[in-house]
Amino acid sequence: MIEISHVNKWYSPTFQVLTDCTTSVTKGEVVVVCGPSGSGKSTLIKCVNALEPFQSGDISVDGTKVNDPKTNLPKLRSRVGMVFQHFELFPHLKIIDNLCLAQEKVLGRAHDNSVTKGMQLLERVGLKEQAQKFPAQLSGGQQQRVAIARALAMDPIVMLFDEPTSALDPEMVSEVLDVMVDLAREGMTMMVVTHEMGFARKVANRVIFMDRGEIVEDAPKDDFFGKPRSDRAQKFLSKILSH
Repeated sequence: MIEISHVNKWYSPTFQVLTDCTTSVTKGEVVVVCGPSGSGKSTLIKCVNALEPFQSGDISVDGTKVNDPKTNLPKLRSRVGMVFQHFELFPHLKIIDNLCLAQEKVLGRAHDNSVTKGMQLLERVGLKEQAQKFPAQLSGGQQQRVAIARALAMDPIVMLFDEPTSALDPEMVSEVLDVMVDLAREGMTMMVVTHEMGFARKVANRVIFMDRGEIVEDAPKDDFFGKPRSDRAQKFLSKILSH
């Protein structure tokens, strides 16, 4: 579903943020991307739907080459759901209108159909009763669940999550992860940048560990947590799993 081949990205001639990154995500697979801050995790996931350009290598999603100048990026992005760290909801629109906007403008869905779909998804994430509120009236965890519902309203073939719980209070993290666990168990193809190792252990098929812009490990979940091959990953895990 996602093919990443020898991707390199520089922010400047002297600062390379991604170095020869190669991996893939098959249909229905959940891949967690982890690593220390500044290791290139978020940059890599943003390259998948061309929110970040890259200088060399190739990325394709369901056979469509992301970095081909002829690719219709808005059409591609409409099929790739993205959930950000900071929700990115429109503050001046009610929750249901946040869910309807892209359905109508991008997919050309009728308003009534968009509302029906939006309400179904709000119910799915446990927020049907919040449909007429504005984002500022919801907690951070509720806003992030709305953001997930909004992404699902586009009927994506892939979901990308960029540290979806890192801006939340600890009490709100589980309500967002519960929604993501349900998605994974329903067979959604997911690429998730996160520090939530409990989530990774529960639902990930594979774990990618990055450091300094490189993919250091790309291993099945049990192998990664059982005996990571690299010293760097062992050190990382010992720090975050010991608390």
